[in-house]
Parts: sequence; C-alpha cells; structure tokens
Amino acid sequence: MVIFGWRTTIQQLMMLTLVCGHCGHQAAHSLSRRVTKPTVFFIPLFTISKKYGMQCTFCGVAYDISSTHARQLGAGV
Repeated sequence: MVIFGWRTTIQQLMMLTLVCGHCGHQAAHSLSRRVTKPTVFFIPLFTISKKYGMQCTFCGVAYDISSTHARQLGAGV
C-alpha cells in the first residue's frame, strides 16, 4: 500500500507598500510564493507548481502575479 498526495506550502517573501488597484488606498501588500509538491509516505518529492501572489492588507483582495513581476518587485526569487 502506497500513500501519496499533494502538499502546498505558502511562504511570505516580503511586505511592500503599494497603491491597491482594487480599493485605491496606499497600503501594505504581502508578496507570497505557493509551492505544490507530490508526496509519497508524507515525504515531498519535487516541485510541480510554483506561483506568486499578492494580497492587500487594507481590503483583502488577493491576486496572482507572474514570476517576472515578483522578481521586479525585489523578491529575489
């Protein structure tokens, strides 16, 4: 019997002060990275998906951004 599944981890990379495109307020935005890996017997194997996202701390809107955009924002990714 083989136990397998998926593990997604979220890592906050940095906090940025930007003007929100949704609410229009200048507020802190959290830049994060989501990494998904398959697991066998609860041991993560290799990365199959890596996505970057931002969330406004004022209104709570969250959206995905490209890895190029994350690099331009200074995440050092």
